Amino acid sequence: MEREKIESCTAFQGSSCIASGALAEVAKRVKESIDREDMESTLIFDDSTGEIVEIDFRGTVEDVMDRLESKTLKDDSVVALIDKERRNQRKPGRPKLGVVSREVTLLPRHWEWLNMQPGGASVALRKLVEDARHVNINRDKVRHSQEVSFRFISAMAGNLPGFEEAIRALFAGDSDRFNSMIATWPADIIEHARKLSHNALCS
Repeated sequence: MEREKIESCTAFQGSSCIASGALAEVAKRVKESIDREDMESTLIFDDSTGEIVEIDFRGTVEDVMDRLESKTLKDDSVVALIDKERRNQRKPGRPKLGVVSREVTLLPRHWEWLNMQPGGASVALRKLVEDARHVNINRDKVRHSQEVSFRFISAMAGNLPGFEEAIRALFAGDSDRFNSMIATWPADIIEHARKLSHNALCS
């Protein structure tokens, strides 16, 4: 599976946010905190997914930065290689469009209808997908915001009062109820939860 590049992340030490921004800068801040013998549990979250970022903090700050840079370069090289292989596999005809051939399984009546459309099945399918993307763009933003918020809240607030009700309010799009349920949580957790859940609760 291709690795998405982490553009922005946020680190929490206990219930306090200690750094937010580019992965390298956040990792450096966390390492410096660890070296000050602050042994409180620290978690780093990918802001775009809500998932926990695993980093090897052994050795010096320079060691951590070197490993992080090496991993980033390696992952970028893998993605570049995959992209190159895909380009080489593409058939001539529509190189600028980046068309990728994949199997689609449909019922006979679906194929019959598609083949009757102007431009044939491929053109009709692309138009249907683009139309669906346009229609569902707001719904997709809400769903993504819910998923990212859920991951963060589950990791940071799973044992806090009002957690289950907050999750129900999040997926119901009830901002008043959500804010009420998280009101007693630590301030930094509240702030980040509200930031991640904005698209899920703004409608």
